[in-house]
Amino acid sequence: MEEIVNKVAQSGLLTLDLEDYYPQEETVVFDLKQYLFMEMILKEKDFRAALQGLDWEQYSNKNVAIICSADAVVPFWAYMLVMTYLEPIANYAAFGSKEEVFKTQFMKRLNAIDMSAYEDKRVVVKGCGDKGAGEAAYVEITRLLRPVAKSIMYGEPCSTVPIYKKK
Repeated sequence: MEEIVNKVAQSGLLTLDLEDYYPQEETVVFDLKQYLFMEMILKEKDFRAALQGLDWEQYSNKNVAIICSADAVVPFWAYMLVMTYLEPIANYAAFGSKEEVFKTQFMKRLNAIDMSAYEDKRVVVKGCGDKGAGEAAYVEITRLLRPVAKSIMYGEPCSTVPIYKKK
């Protein structure tokens, strides 16, 4: 009887799963709308008092998206003031939607990967997953891998789509 050989294991391919780099911290929203008079007008004295009285610990170790969902003119300093409270408490905070903040953190984590581990290697960027990495993550990992990898493929080691091969 012929021995079964695992050709995928012998191929020397390195699999990179983007989901391994998902931000682990919860991403929450801080909406200025609830601190506006009639959800339309920012009264500085009331706004400052409300922020001072807020339990900021609820944002501890979380990623925070700062928004104003009301159709109101909010001065830039109001967002700056919110950040002064969030910066020492939150893992990360920024202006933008929950999705934008998540994406920013995801890109940060991808950019922190030690690319020397992929130097002159054949890399398969895993294509299927439970969470879905999104187009931006695949574009970013390709940008990071291209200068170092011998080749880049998409998919699973048993079935890949060639993306790049160093000449």
